[in-house]
Amino acid sequence: MNNGWQGGRLSRRRFALALPLLGAVAWAPAGMARAAGPQRASRNLMGTRVDIVADGGDARQLQAAIGLAFEEMQRLEASLSRYREDSVVRRIGQAAGRHPVAVPPEVMDVLASAQRVWRESAGAFDPTVGALSGWHFEPGRQSMPASAEIAAALRHVDARQLQLDERAGTAYLAGRGMALDLGGIAKLPILAAGLRVLEREGVANALVNGGGDVLASGRLQGRPWRVGVRDPRAPDRLLGAIEVEGFGVVASSGDYERGFVHQGRRLHHVLDPHTGWPTTGVHGVALLARDVRAVNGWGTALMVQGMAAVPAWSARHPGVAVLAAGADGVLWRSDAMAEALKPVSI
Repeated sequence: MNNGWQGGRLSRRRFALALPLLGAVAWAPAGMARAAGPQRASRNLMGTRVDIVADGGDARQLQAAIGLAFEEMQRLEASLSRYREDSVVRRIGQAAGRHPVAVPPEVMDVLASAQRVWRESAGAFDPTVGALSGWHFEPGRQSMPASAEIAAALRHVDARQLQLDERAGTAYLAGRGMALDLGGIAKLPILAAGLRVLEREGVANALVNGGGDVLASGRLQGRPWRVGVRDPRAPDRLLGAIEVEGFGVVASSGDYERGFVHQGRRLHHVLDPHTGWPTTGVHGVALLARDVRAVNGWGTALMVQGMAAVPAWSARHPGVAVLAAGADGVLWRSDAMAEALKPVSI
């Protein structure tokens, strides 16, 4: 269960590793006919708060574009969430071991991305961890399965059994009892779809933020967007800020987002598909790139692979700036991340 959302319920205390720094921007009231500053709106999607900021142009037009962006993101969430009874992802699980399920192109794209990251990560990211359904990290429902239940569920975690036929437009889980969980790889494409709607509506300057994943295009009032990066070891403190203009994505994962303490051990929502237990060793990961595909799913994968894998992965992906914090307090950052992070205080 490397999911980015949990049944639509929001955690009362959650720290996003990356967060927009909007400073003393003058915001225009939503009802104004003419632009007097950027427009913003927020909604609860994917179990977190999603914020949109749009700059430039008529205020009402900006708000209308924001509304359309949210509609598109809600549409995609309805298809990709394993917690919705009528979602495509849920139907694929219900048909596991019986027959393929027709899927729309946007779902196929996410499934294909999941397969690719599974292969490239040697199974560290596995979209079939939905079978590990005994774990619950939502407030009020926090619980862990028995060891025997985990062992039984692990027999149904195997991405080799996910069969995609892109020509026919179908997806099939070959084993009964299998289930998908795309939370670790679906959120960024959903946010990116919202940003594309804004661009389609003529909004050249926009930012979409959802639970620590930030996508930005253009600029904010003529200046680069600024995205703060929290210290995973002390989330109330910023390590620095990243300036983004044109297009950029900051993706983050961490064990601090949702979890609980059991017998002195913190258990969190990022599960190791090899063991069925929460990952250990990596406290948080932040990735900066110009391409969503370059980072999507890799925060989860690196948390599974551990701190020792981070420098080698970074060397193989020179277009991505990387920051990772170990559970032992060690902080590692690539040269690109060290250059991108600028001092800031909050």
